[in-house]
Amino acid sequence: MSMYTRSTDIITGNSKVVRSINRATILNLVREMQPISRIQIARLTGLHKSTVSSIISELLEEDLIFEQPSEGNSIGRSPINLYLKRGKFFVAGLNIDSSFLKLALADIDGTVIEEKELPVTRLSPEEVVGQSVRSLKDMQLQYGISEIYGIGISVAGIVDSDEMVVTYAPNLGWENVYLGKVISEYLPDIENIAVGNDAKASALAELWFGRHELDLSNFVFLSVGAGIGAGIVLDGRLVNGEYYAAGEFGHMVIVEGGLTCSCGNRGCLEAYASDRATISRYEKESLEAGKKSSVTINDILRGIRNGDTAAISAIKETAYYLGVGVSNIVRSFDPQTIIVGGKITDVWDIVGPEIYNVIMERAYFGKKKSINLLPSSLHYAPGMMGAVSLAIEKVFDSYKLSD
Repeated sequence: MSMYTRSTDIITGNSKVVRSINRATILNLVREMQPISRIQIARLTGLHKSTVSSIISELLEEDLIFEQPSEGNSIGRSPINLYLKRGKFFVAGLNIDSSFLKLALADIDGTVIEEKELPVTRLSPEEVVGQSVRSLKDMQLQYGISEIYGIGISVAGIVDSDEMVVTYAPNLGWENVYLGKVISEYLPDIENIAVGNDAKASALAELWFGRHELDLSNFVFLSVGAGIGAGIVLDGRLVNGEYYAAGEFGHMVIVEGGLTCSCGNRGCLEAYASDRATISRYEKESLEAGKKSSVTINDILRGIRNGDTAAISAIKETAYYLGVGVSNIVRSFDPQTIIVGGKITDVWDIVGPEIYNVIMERAYFGKKKSINLLPSSLHYAPGMMGAVSLAIEKVFDSYKLSD
């Protein structure tokens, strides 16, 4: 995500505020485009060279960035490039879903140092945070990290990210939970706290750390797990909506009067295409065939790789319904790319073509069109990397990491 703006947009107002904003702009630009030179920064931001040099000097003194001569320039003076300094400023990310907690300790550039998955079964917000904080402190002790500069929490549910309130998370049984306040009580020394929806956070992570060789300025990240949610990116910016519910495609009705969804409605996409729907479909078929009926999504994925026809059938039906849902998304937003995240991407060779075929049949009218349909490229779980991204975004937008 491009987080810098031209100086003509930011030079008015109190001089100290303006300098702080310019400082954040330059720091974000180094994060996004490293290696980058002072001249490039001045050109991209429109800031005066002396302003850029002064702020760069501050960042170097604070040890946030470092400089290094460009390699491979044999003629003339080698330009000095700037990079983020690793190994000094660390953040934490916590991804909360209905059946697990994913916790990560990461460097300021998004490099994950350690990750952990913890079980969760209808725990209260205080229990979830308490368990996570204990594990985080163990990780800090293990790596000799004394201070965390920010923490991001991604939650499967509707989240007011400004107030850090989980307004509704049906799969967790949470409603109007002031999660930011709970975090502050357990970690009072951390000023930079961010809370967001897991699918939106995953889209941010894909935008920042994804490895797709595409211009991801207009795309939708579809998160498939116990529930289904989406992060919408238009013109390089995440869409939240008036009540932070943009992207709740899991609760669009695709079968009128169909199966009951966790939200209380009937026929929602989530009731037909989530991991729980896949499990339910497989268990029903297995029970009828006299086979083991209690399975997890990982069991089904293993079965697919081992040629289990019931598992393959179940996942193909899930892919069909995902295709129906994605077709509606394509008609609504006309994105360049759809990126799918979740465990089902482990069998993308089966799932991907099924989704794509339905999109081609249902999404377009008239002249034939095409769309990029891709699995997430993130090395770690998208929801967890999303939480890390929320923390980094909060830290970098706080303008000042040190006094």
